Amino acid sequence: MTTPVNGTGSTGGTGSTSGSSSSNPNSAAATQDKFLNLLVAQLQNQDPLNPMDNSQVTTQLAQINTVQGIETLNSTLQTLLGSYSTSQAMQATSLVGHDVLTDGNTLTLTDGAAVGGFTLDTAADSVTVTVTGPNGQVVHTATLSNVDAGTQTFQWDGLTDSGGTSAAGQYTFDVKATNQGKKVTSSNLSIGRVDGITNAATGPVLNTSNGAVTWDKVKQVI
Repeated sequence: MTTPVNGTGSTGGTGSTSGSSSSNPNSAAATQDKFLNLLVAQLQNQDPLNPMDNSQVTTQLAQINTVQGIETLNSTLQTLLGSYSTSQAMQATSLVGHDVLTDGNTLTLTDGAAVGGFTLDTAADSVTVTVTGPNGQVVHTATLSNVDAGTQTFQWDGLTDSGGTSAAGQYTFDVKATNQGKKVTSSNLSIGRVDGITNAATGPVLNTSNGAVTWDKVKQVI
């Protein structure tokens, strides 16, 4: 086993609405048309001896502009999200044929080599990696010293603790880490080959040799 490496609508004139606002009665433009019609009617029918306060008109205009601004902002955000999703999918396709580290505890031994990984919340002065065979028997144990925090990888050459050679196939492993005798939180990571990409509503899904995983679950590309 080797030392781990850190690895917007237009406004119509008074008393009418534009085509875009009439097509969507709930749009900000339609709301603005209704507001202007009501404001004109209110001004025409106000009491000459008690006219509307200019500040009230200003406040109402500011409020309607805020509504329209929010709708425009929402539209812009939707466009940006669409562009981001497309960019993310294009980036994901570049991973096809590459190995990635994701949550898991499996090791695939091929041609005398198997690679796994783990993450440490903090640095550890001792990390023990235990490899288990298909029947649950421990076949190899290795202790690593002075390992940094973050994502790490390790390699197993297939040799057992008794000096024998393990057969090619699937194995599992577990990691225990401590620092000055105190437990360090760790997570096991499996390596998998990306065979294809599926676009889902939540973002790209990577189809790997270890199963389907979402884009955000990839810890490291090897």
